[in-house]
Amino acid sequence: MSTQFNEKRRRGLNRRAFLKGAAALGLASIQPPLPSARAARSFNLQEAAARRWVAGEFSPSTLSEEAQMAEMDFFMRAAEPFRGQEIYVVSETIPTHVYEARFLARAFREITGITVVHDLIREGDLVERLQMQMRTGRNLYDAYVNDSDLLGTHYRYDAAVPLTNWIEGEGRLFTLPSLDLDDFIGLSFTTGPDGKVYGLPDQQFANLYWFRYDWFQRPELKDRFLAKYGYDLGVPVNWKAYEDIAAFFTNDVKVLDGRKVYGHMDYGEKSPDRKSVV
Repeated sequence: MSTQFNEKRRRGLNRRAFLKGAAALGLASIQPPLPSARAARSFNLQEAAARRWVAGEFSPSTLSEEAQMAEMDFFMRAAEPFRGQEIYVVSETIPTHVYEARFLARAFREITGITVVHDLIREGDLVERLQMQMRTGRNLYDAYVNDSDLLGTHYRYDAAVPLTNWIEGEGRLFTLPSLDLDDFIGLSFTTGPDGKVYGLPDQQFANLYWFRYDWFQRPELKDRFLAKYGYDLGVPVNWKAYEDIAAFFTNDVKVLDGRKVYGHMDYGEKSPDRKSVV
């Protein structure tokens, strides 16, 4: 799953450009205005909220408390021109996103003053709304948490803002300086053919390799496999090895201990657990 921002958010970008322009004009004044008491009080409340989240939900962390608070301070100051605005996000209803909607959205609001409205819907409905937004140009959501399988669609339709463009362009002033994209596991799955990142990996389904360890340890099977494929029988390190092992047990071994065996299991049958599989 990854997060993509929609092109139609550019309506908000014009306002951001205006705000940045206004800030630039303010720098030309002889005496910059002092922050109002109300603004200072709001910032103090946000800082207190940030400390509360850092000490609680955001711990433990690989960062020190000081480093975490430095990042919180950046978020609070970068969000100041947009305080009071709302961002609309949608995702599939799974525990990861339920947590984001219930806790992280609240943390973001309390720390930045920006409200994140995070809708949780069925996967099919999410895809339909995404397609409708691309087809009609109507801005239903500002960001979609969608399967990275849709990367090709986003690349071809040019309907999503590549994060690479955003970070290097209009979003440069609002991007955390310490953000390290290489820190994200699976970033290659959200990187398009043009080398641009279209979304940040949010959650991933683990691919596990279940196999019969005792079969892999049988000397006669190890010898046969080595003789045919030229390398030792073991946990595959790539898809070619996976195919070799699957073909070996399905087509060469065929039967073990009087039972028909297979080298690969898929979901073609309603009860695949009734078979002996690698």
